[in-house]
Amino acid sequence: MPAKLPLLDSLYAARARDAMPTLKGAAQADQSPLLSLTYGLADPDLFPRDELAAATAAVLADDAPDALNYGQSFAGLTEQVVGRLRAQGVEAEPENILVGYGSSQILALLPEVFIDRGDTVIIEGPSFMGAVRRFVMSGANLVTVPTDHEGMDVDALEVTLRDLAARGVRPKFIYTIPTFHNPSGVTMSLARRQRLVSLAAEYGVLVVEDDAYGELRFRGDDLPTLASLDAEGWVVRVCTYSKILAPGVRVGWAYARPEIIERLNMFKHEGDSGPFLTRVIARYAAEGRLEAHIAQLREHYRQKCDVMIEAIAREFPREVQADRPDGGFFVWCKLPHGMGATALVDRAAREGVSFLPGVNCYANGQGDDAIRLAFSFLSADQIQEGVARIGKAMRSM
Repeated sequence: MPAKLPLLDSLYAARARDAMPTLKGAAQADQSPLLSLTYGLADPDLFPRDELAAATAAVLADDAPDALNYGQSFAGLTEQVVGRLRAQGVEAEPENILVGYGSSQILALLPEVFIDRGDTVIIEGPSFMGAVRRFVMSGANLVTVPTDHEGMDVDALEVTLRDLAARGVRPKFIYTIPTFHNPSGVTMSLARRQRLVSLAAEYGVLVVEDDAYGELRFRGDDLPTLASLDAEGWVVRVCTYSKILAPGVRVGWAYARPEIIERLNMFKHEGDSGPFLTRVIARYAAEGRLEAHIAQLREHYRQKCDVMIEAIAREFPREVQADRPDGGFFVWCKLPHGMGATALVDRAAREGVSFLPGVNCYANGQGDDAIRLAFSFLSADQIQEGVARIGKAMRSM
């Protein structure tokens, strides 16, 4: 095989030639010598190994012919999702549900269905760039709406929608993470949720509600999901078992109008998520086991979050503003005036610690005044040591 193929680049489709490499958080965390507060990895100490093994054995004992042959996703798992949605105030039916290979697959299907090159998509600033990159690769024009301590600034959103409408532009969808936002950790207030859904209906724009962390609330009261506030079918809600069970199971789901689910299915070219794993998850989650596990996760991550917040108060300069989240995996810190996140990354690496600079969380170049710290993966001692090292790097600047 020749060492180089100089004409190979000309064979790639434009979207492949221009694509940015995908971040591999778990792999990088394993290979890095640094103490990493970068990636929102689940804590493996809480994986329900024995219960999943028992569920697997039960499926193989009771249902092996159907579980191990070609087939569709297990309808029983869809019924469980429907039941959980109804408990949250969403009038769901099986035809409203698509089971996929994690929420990331479903988020990647959305631009396949909705975006032509040049179409407009509204995102938050900051946002989860893993999803946003998919929109960019599909040729979307991104419009960023700022966020604050109550989530997306819906006043700014209304101005944006009005200006776009005046130019004859109808956005394809608004992408938002309203609950325990990644990266900022904030939760959108009830008033803003209601107004966002109202604006979507008024302007005829879909809202994609990315709710990966919504069930990991460890303080405060639950708020209605956007899907539960939506009476006209403008919300597409995307959820995952990665945060509430284990990322390695690679199972997520979407809720939307049946015609949207049908279209998403058309582009799920690899077919259903399989009869075996979906049966295992359904068997595990039955009889209250999943809800009990979620309760354990909430308490565990609450303790880790508290450790990080206390360490930040102790180790960081007082000018650093750290927002305490009510759930999820992340703490978002605003840096003192004149201190840049990009420069801090390099200085912190010399101290043996890494984190995510805010510029990696914006599509428009902003964010050098902020950093994201993940408390989900490391132990309490490692969290404290990592924060102390970042604090030392800050003081040296």
